[in-house]
Amino acid sequence: MTEANRISFAEALACIDRVAAAARLPAESVPLSRAHRRVLAEDLVADLALPGFDNSAMDGFAVRAANLERASGEGLRLAAEQFAGRDLAHALAPGECIRITTGAPLPAGADTVLMKENAALRDGRVFPLATPAPGTHVRRAGEDVSPGETVLRAGQVLDAASLSLAAALGRAELRVARRPTVAVFTTGDELRPPGQPLAPGEIYDSNRVLLQSLLMAEGCEPVAWPVLPDDPARLASALRDAAFSFDVVLTCGGVSAGEKDYLPGLLREEGEVHFWKVRMKPGMPVLFGRLGEAHVLGLPGNPVSVLATFLGLGRRLLDGLQGRGAPRPSLRASLQSPVAKNHERLEFMRGVLACGDDGQLQVRPNPAVASHRLRAAADSNCLIVLPEGIADYAPGEVVDIVPYAGGLGGG
Repeated sequence: MTEANRISFAEALACIDRVAAAARLPAESVPLSRAHRRVLAEDLVADLALPGFDNSAMDGFAVRAANLERASGEGLRLAAEQFAGRDLAHALAPGECIRITTGAPLPAGADTVLMKENAALRDGRVFPLATPAPGTHVRRAGEDVSPGETVLRAGQVLDAASLSLAAALGRAELRVARRPTVAVFTTGDELRPPGQPLAPGEIYDSNRVLLQSLLMAEGCEPVAWPVLPDDPARLASALRDAAFSFDVVLTCGGVSAGEKDYLPGLLREEGEVHFWKVRMKPGMPVLFGRLGEAHVLGLPGNPVSVLATFLGLGRRLLDGLQGRGAPRPSLRASLQSPVAKNHERLEFMRGVLACGDDGQLQVRPNPAVASHRLRAAADSNCLIVLPEGIADYAPGEVVDIVPYAGGLGGG
């Protein structure tokens, strides 16, 4: 397949978006304690105000601002106390003040809170040491949220602050998208689990833990199947079983055009191929299709290709199936060293992202570009995205960045 026959990375993303949108996962209700980093499935509309009542923002004394000037000489009579909790329904009479604590309901007739630090108490009377403006240190009912206001949107990824807001509105649980179930396969006669002795020609299976870790970072609970040998019958049998039990099947290896790359043919014969081969480096042979009830994303076998294709395409599939509407935040940084890109494909280059002394993001490209160089991936913390086309990039040029952690960028 020539470069011209491979689809672009943008076309691959559009295909994944289209397929995932048509296969959106159902919603489920979960308690707030289990909703962190889940995708909200329906808008959250407030049915009460925040704050729910006028209250004090400080410890001090509830007063009427108009009385403070006259109170500087004779003071205000301390008439009662109102602490946070049950509203005692106090009403402020002329010449009086009421002791109040942070969060306590503002007594009727009061419009201001005199901070404790700005008052002197002598013989049951309060003398102001400063004159706050009317409304100082008062939180008005509904100033944060009004009833009927949409405060969280479907497709939003729930974080600690949004869950706290839901709790403040009295919600004990939320409707969220079900997380996709994911099966992980690594393939190849040469693979052995870490910890076992190696025979000549064998290597340890590093892709399994790589994919499992990437998936767990997305909140998934992947199920890793035993390593599959380069046997088309056993490969087909295992994938058929997984395809009827999982939403997503991720494979590593066996997707190129070699003698033992059986997965593309299997998907053509028994399922559907959405695309095979993308103008990207590394990861060009990536395969996306469907088998049974599962979406199949076949990743190349080189570990850096696995990293790039999962971060670039795999997360996009997981997001789409859950209806994530909020785009992942994007980062841009200036190159610290030159890059000569001598091919047409979009490239994911490993790099180290840091913040310079001037407060600007900078990225240092890793000189090891081969897709088997796992040490280079471990020494880096991000992928540098270089668009399609041959180009030379000078130090200081700004490029797009996909950090390993945090789920940023278009993928």
